[in-house]
Amino acid sequence: MRVLNVLGKNLPATWEEAVLKTWREGSLVYTEYEQWSRDCTMLMVVQEPFSEPRIHMGGLCGGLSDLQRYVREVVEGSEDHYVHEGRRPYEYHERLFDYTVYEKERINQIEDLVGRLSKGKPVKLDGGESTVYGYTRRAQAITWKPWIDPGLEHPPCLQRIWCRIIDSRLVMETCWRSRDAYKAAFWNMFALTELQKHIASEVSRLTGQRIEPGAYVDFTNSFHIYERDFEDVERRLLKLVRERDFRGRTMETADYLRHLRETTDL
Repeated sequence: MRVLNVLGKNLPATWEEAVLKTWREGSLVYTEYEQWSRDCTMLMVVQEPFSEPRIHMGGLCGGLSDLQRYVREVVEGSEDHYVHEGRRPYEYHERLFDYTVYEKERINQIEDLVGRLSKGKPVKLDGGESTVYGYTRRAQAITWKPWIDPGLEHPPCLQRIWCRIIDSRLVMETCWRSRDAYKAAFWNMFALTELQKHIASEVSRLTGQRIEPGAYVDFTNSFHIYERDFEDVERRLLKLVRERDFRGRTMETADYLRHLRETTDL
């Protein structure tokens, strides 16, 4: 099992290099779904997750409106009702914002995380005194329910979110059990950084300090490309990389939002 790492400036550059590294250097591993995969353990560090461009056209396993719907699922909980109706076992937003313990105790982990990051502590600095925020190392949220998830056909991939404030920038680190590198990882990264921005905004509101999103760090135990997608990777992603420059295979946020306004009611 190879352990690979990628350092990039923005989301599409980092995701693209991670997928290409997995394709070229990943181990060939058999899966529970009776097919092979190119697989590795992957660490991605996105230094400026909100620098443009933000979107990789090769990372979309649907349309741009589908990506927006997914962001709303993760950040706003637009599909949590499926869990409450018993039609889905979980949603990431539901696990993070409304985690239930044996259906008795309900915990808003993101609210707790924001609260911890918003606590200030006066410290002596350069002969004076200053208030420091986000110094805690306990600002985290989990998704896993050991009394439910091991028996699910598709248990949560996202396991944990951890945040800290460094130099007025909110750093987010995420840990993933397993991840479809080609068809899911970019969507995940895009949506989780939108959640990162939401958390930074909430901390800013509560502290009165300007807190901006900082680096996004993404660790996956099994970062894989399924055998069923091998041909599509060659036909679509590798062709895209060969035939277009980086700007030609990515999209900026302004163009993304313009497309949504013109084609959907989102």
